[in-house]
Amino acid sequence: MKQRINLLTLGVTDLKKSMQFYQNGMGWHTKGIVGAEYENGAVVMFELTNGTMLCLYERKNLAWDSNLPLQPASATEFSIGYFVNSGKEVDTIMAQATAAGATITKPAQKAFWGGYHGYFQDIDGHLWEIGYNPTWKVDE
Repeated sequence: MKQRINLLTLGVTDLKKSMQFYQNGMGWHTKGIVGAEYENGAVVMFELTNGTMLCLYERKNLAWDSNLPLQPASATEFSIGYFVNSGKEVDTIMAQATAAGATITKPAQKAFWGGYHGYFQDIDGHLWEIGYNPTWKVDE
């Protein structure tokens, strides 16, 4: 198995509201909700710059599709990292996400590892780390 992830799917409570959060809070583009004509099939897909897809799928439908019972949400199971090339960009993204309804769990600040970062939860509680590492160059 090669070291790659092609698709990351987040279980959400309200597909339309979550789509709007990522459009308004992150400035991301999508073709909207697709697959609504199929029972349990409605999904939102965001094509990321590196060929990876971030998808939003209602939690109840993700449970159904994976043949698992619906579980309680947990924000500390994983985090999604979005790194940029300056601390100013971190502050801009944190403010944009907050304006769209995100909850800041850790304001942007100097990190123990030498960078600058903060955390927020999207409207479904998924944890995002927005950061700047001075030793990394992020290709835009």
